Amino acid sequence: MNLIRAELLKLRTTAMWWIFAIVLLPLWGLALAYNWLSANVTLTTDASDLGGASFGSVEQVVAGLYTSGQFSGVLLVVLLSAILVTSEFFHLTATSTFLATPRRELVIGAKMVVAALVAVAVWLFTTLLNLAIAPLVLSGLDQPSYLEESFAWQAIGLSGLAFVLWSLLGVGAGVLIRSQIGAVITLSVVYVLGTQVVNVIFFLLSEYVWEPLLTLRILIPTLASDLLITGPQMPDDPPRWVGGLILVAYAAITAVVGTLITKQRDVS
Repeated sequence: MNLIRAELLKLRTTAMWWIFAIVLLPLWGLALAYNWLSANVTLTTDASDLGGASFGSVEQVVAGLYTSGQFSGVLLVVLLSAILVTSEFFHLTATSTFLATPRRELVIGAKMVVAALVAVAVWLFTTLLNLAIAPLVLSGLDQPSYLEESFAWQAIGLSGLAFVLWSLLGVGAGVLIRSQIGAVITLSVVYVLGTQVVNVIFFLLSEYVWEPLLTLRILIPTLASDLLITGPQMPDDPPRWVGGLILVAYAAITAVVGTLITKQRDVS
């Protein structure tokens, strides 16, 4: 508990957390606007008038409304989780931290607990906003709130799980990439641009090499997260628990490998 309290203190004295908190609200607003557009098209337009274009099923669109801000919220959480580690090296406090607690895996574990707490806080904040606004959006579209449906609450709960798993992945990535600037840039590029690039690569491979390769796109962490929350998007997609398993694997690999490397590294 002392280690966790120490890590919480470090977080509160880090300027980055309140910058991320300020950025979170407008990003959530943009996500809500996009999901409102998706709901407006899907729920108020006849399927024959869409010309093949669709934002998904009713369940997927409604789940998107109730998990608005998940994409940007996870990005901020994973960056802040990485900074919990890299800030030690950036501010040259890693030596004193590991001298005070020689068992470095305990320090990494405490950072993971704090990162998970931050993830839950961000998820809870965006979820409360969504529970307040999404029913109003649906009501404006002459639709029920769907809160009596289990799929809505399932999406909300699994979104929280995704936040926690991504926070653990962020800590692991921060251990592997000790540079604070390097970690932020790498994670941002991989999360935002890398997703789109790899998605295109899988699409091209499925078109010109072997069609079933498209199903492997869920190996991309962000798409695995989408699968976990909203379920299969295409007929050949695996069940949503596969997406959660992929995120767990990424988090476990980065955490274990990162901790082992940290125990061997000279931080003086």
